[in-house]
Amino acid sequence: MLDLARHDDVFVLTMKSGENRFNAAFCNALDRALDEVQASSGPAALVTVGEGKFYSNGLDLDWMATAGAEASQACVGHVHRLLGRLLTFPVITVAAMNGHAFAAGAMWTLAHDFRVMRSDRGYFCLPEIDIQIPFTPPMAALIQARLSKFTAHEAMTTGKRYGADEALQRQIVHSVAPEQDVLRSARELAKANAAKSRSTLAAIKKTMFREVLTAIAAEKNSAA
Repeated sequence: MLDLARHDDVFVLTMKSGENRFNAAFCNALDRALDEVQASSGPAALVTVGEGKFYSNGLDLDWMATAGAEASQACVGHVHRLLGRLLTFPVITVAAMNGHAFAAGAMWTLAHDFRVMRSDRGYFCLPEIDIQIPFTPPMAALIQARLSKFTAHEAMTTGKRYGADEALQRQIVHSVAPEQDVLRSARELAKANAAKSRSTLAAIKKTMFREVLTAIAAEKNSAA
């Protein structure tokens, strides 16, 4: 499902579940991997990457259809917490977008500090308008915190698919690279920032994204 390997100061988390959709097992595995990175000592940074043509295709709607309302609601809550956790993670994080990043998968990339996108294939897309699933308040807060007002509005209301060049132009991603160079570029960016103070970095992120964290906490309390 997931493979976590350390290369000097950089942890590489490879998501190996096909379309890497978020269900209960996948969320738990992500938490365990983040636990391992957070428990490490010394300089560190984190890169996440998928395999093949998918980075992540979002929530596992097929699993939710059979898991029941309570389990599905719990999974969405877990996704919220994961987004908040990564958004304020105490080391620099880089999404190596090897392929499609849709819906919650696209939001997962936005929770990283930086994004490197494959130049020849793959889209960044928030298709909720077309699949008729409104954004939760935490998800909307995250998107609006990470994208420009123009791009957030366009992406959320039209479900537009952004290829690499347009994603770079709209500042959705920080750089683009050919397929064979995406992971290398992400690792280089991560390594260059691995020595940052963990406590200071976490404090800065928590201040930067206070509104997102507030929305996550409010949603958790309303579901309790």
